[in-house]
Amino acid sequence: MIEIVEVAPRDGLQNEKVLVSLEDKAELIARSIDFGARRIEVGSFVNPKKVPQMAGTDELVAMLPRRADVTYIGLVMNQRGLDRALAAGIDEAGAVCVATDTFAMRNQGQTSADSVAIAADIVRGAIAAGKGGQATIAAAFGCPFEGEVPQDRVVAMARKLAEAGPREIALADTIGVASPGQVDALVRAVAEAIGPIPVRVHFHNTRGSGLANAWIAVAAGASVVDSSLGGLGGCPFAPKATGNVPTEDVVYMFERSGLATGLDLDRVIAASQWLEGVMGGPLRGMVSIAGNFPASAQN
Repeated sequence: MIEIVEVAPRDGLQNEKVLVSLEDKAELIARSIDFGARRIEVGSFVNPKKVPQMAGTDELVAMLPRRADVTYIGLVMNQRGLDRALAAGIDEAGAVCVATDTFAMRNQGQTSADSVAIAADIVRGAIAAGKGGQATIAAAFGCPFEGEVPQDRVVAMARKLAEAGPREIALADTIGVASPGQVDALVRAVAEAIGPIPVRVHFHNTRGSGLANAWIAVAAGASVVDSSLGGLGGCPFAPKATGNVPTEDVVYMFERSGLATGLDLDRVIAASQWLEGVMGGPLRGMVSIAGNFPASAQN
């Protein structure tokens, strides 16, 4: 079983020019639950002036149905954000640190080392409040400003984060530069360093390698994969970091290969086609264009 975390409501929408209403975001989350998503990144508790698409996340969380089998994740960058997330009733705080100083300063106004310390504190704070806490290492496979990121640096960051006891640690290819060989090596190294804490992966499909990277990451030991309906996504602070791996394409790849995801692909496709209407144009998911195979009876 491969666990899929649906990130379209947050990472998918955060860099889109079309401002999506809270009602449509709530409907997106409802449709995600309907197709089987049980962990959903619903929004960010960040300054809306810097990320306008994430304005109103507190109100959005209040609109969502409460289900014992569904976990709502909120991105949290600092203590103030954690306080907001806890007050809003989020189930899990997602903290982020950055693998290079230049990107960390542009993204969060802090050094890489400081971002690790703050992320660990966020995880500890969420756990102390009776909630879940997880952490992501952004730009783990390459930085838009400093270029290559040494594997040893990422492994050391993961070890430090592991001391906080997160649900998992994610390796994020924030700008879509990772290759399968690099993914294989880094996932194995991090899994060995932080075990038994699970490794999660987050890939952007900027250069077309996202699906291959997701496949090899699971083969290397990752057990959780982020994906975004329709391939929406990008980072506001990373040039040309367009497109997460599409949920429909990820589900098709794993399910056709005999690895269960728990998601209903036909309903994923239907949700992606609905989202095209909200965004006002075609999205990036290939399976939504080509359709499921074999075609289901209703198709």
